[in-house]
Amino acid sequence: MTRVLVTGGAGYIGSHTCVELVSRGYEPVIVDNFVNSSPKAIDRICQLTNRPVDWYEADVRDTARIAEIIAKHECEAAIHFAGLKAVGESTEKPLEYYSANVMGTHSLIEAMLQSGASQIVFSSSATVYGEPEFLPYTESHRLRPTNPYGNTKLTAEMLLNDVAGSGALTDVAILRYFNPIGAHPSGMIGEDPNDIPNNLMPYVAQVAVGRRPHLNVFGNDYDTADGTGVRDYLHVVDLARAHVLALDRFKHTHGPFTVNLGTGNGSSVLDVVRAFEAACGKSIAMEFAPRRAGDIAAFWADPSLAHELLGWHAELTLEDMCRDQWAWQSQNPQGYEAA
Repeated sequence: MTRVLVTGGAGYIGSHTCVELVSRGYEPVIVDNFVNSSPKAIDRICQLTNRPVDWYEADVRDTARIAEIIAKHECEAAIHFAGLKAVGESTEKPLEYYSANVMGTHSLIEAMLQSGASQIVFSSSATVYGEPEFLPYTESHRLRPTNPYGNTKLTAEMLLNDVAGSGALTDVAILRYFNPIGAHPSGMIGEDPNDIPNNLMPYVAQVAVGRRPHLNVFGNDYDTADGTGVRDYLHVVDLARAHVLALDRFKHTHGPFTVNLGTGNGSSVLDVVRAFEAACGKSIAMEFAPRRAGDIAAFWADPSLAHELLGWHAELTLEDMCRDQWAWQSQNPQGYEAA
């Protein structure tokens, strides 16, 4: 059984990916510092998979510790989720973002090289593209991020590709996410930000269960159909599957590759709110607020290369995303900490 180091494996996307890894015969080894996650997520992974999972509380920037864990478990590959991810916060705390996202990636690569792991799947972002020169974004679109978060993701991509070019890493998969939402259909794992949510869906869900008085919609004067921002929302389970398919590809095809992961369709903030209202049977109170620094009016993916290289495409709908998000939030109104 192939052992895979999963940095940030207790987080939102990491936890769902660990479930998919086990279902496909991989053995995840989780490393997480729990800055924006909970050890209880790992308990839920074990319940969902009916298997124990090895895990360590450690920071990915602790190169020696990460190298020790990789060597102990003889991990052949790493999936790298660990990092900070809020666009707005990155404009206020750029040093923290460069430390976590760039130096964290640098440290992980060093640890891998020290301990013999040579394959990595990297959690990147559509923010690397910046203002769209054309839509949908293809992987050949110019890379010009508009915020520090996007800059850190692009810098980490460049680092990984340069190391792959040197021959030190045999396989690098860079997965550019669009906007993952939803939760595991069981409702047992989902997105549980430690503070005020920075992303739309957990905020909407927390309003629905009474944790927040209303949703702040940042910007209603964009050049879109209803004035609110348009994004390519995809189900987190679809996203998790893509990471497993990237590892599967390493078994027969080597070298670096980069793909978009999205549905290929854009939905506005108000589209998402209406779909969630239908899923939960409640009205979501909203207030409009000024645009956030670094946000873009509209973008969505061309995911055709992911289908060509990985055989992947998004299978779940916006209605599925909202249904599963509500299953998670209604069963866990205070998140993991109330468990």
